Amino acid sequence: MNDDAQILIARLLTHQTLRRDDKMVKRALSDDTFRAEIDKRLLESGLKLIDNVYADHVTLALHRNVEPKIFGARDIWQNNNFGLTRDGVALLVVLWAQIILPKRQRQETHQAIDVDQSDMFDKDNPIPRAEDTSIGISYTALLADFGDKLGKKTRMDMNLGLLSKLGFIERRGDVILEGPLLDLLMDTDLLKERIINGALADVFKRAPTAVVPRRVVSEAANDADPVVAEEPQE
Repeated sequence: MNDDAQILIARLLTHQTLRRDDKMVKRALSDDTFRAEIDKRLLESGLKLIDNVYADHVTLALHRNVEPKIFGARDIWQNNNFGLTRDGVALLVVLWAQIILPKRQRQETHQAIDVDQSDMFDKDNPIPRAEDTSIGISYTALLADFGDKLGKKTRMDMNLGLLSKLGFIERRGDVILEGPLLDLLMDTDLLKERIINGALADVFKRAPTAVVPRRVVSEAANDADPVVAEEPQE
């Protein structure tokens, strides 16, 4: 029977991500009965729906309790992150820290990139969409700052290409932008404090690599070709 829950799950399996403003996704996020039916069917297959209010998309991921049965012991599946090597995972974490954490801060203060100063702290406004708060970072600056630590240009280019194909990032010329999965498959609560106060603490003591509104870059590059799930483990 082709009911709405079946269709939504099939669409997510087919397309990997759907936007939060999609009609059926909006229903899943607002209709408790519909959401419960979706969660039940996904759980029977070892899957779960991944969404957060700070991301513009939703996706599916393996349920934590079935991961060991799929990927084996923890020390084995830690290295089974979408085929990414250690430097690829490190690059993913750097990009997440540079793009998602500043975006999250703007969303939590209800501050869109182009908002008037008088409206910055109007808490009655809804949380701004990722599209209105996410910034891009410069590839050139990223390579200069982290190239030596992340395999130099050849390795970084290879890993950026893989991250783009996986949906974690999008590229528009020199600018690296948030992809639909970057704010969905990373555990913000777990990583935030470790990154800010740990290995990447120095990143947040410097000015941002670049401040390029995602919407502006996307509009300017409409005719340009972009450079071409298990939740990642630490």
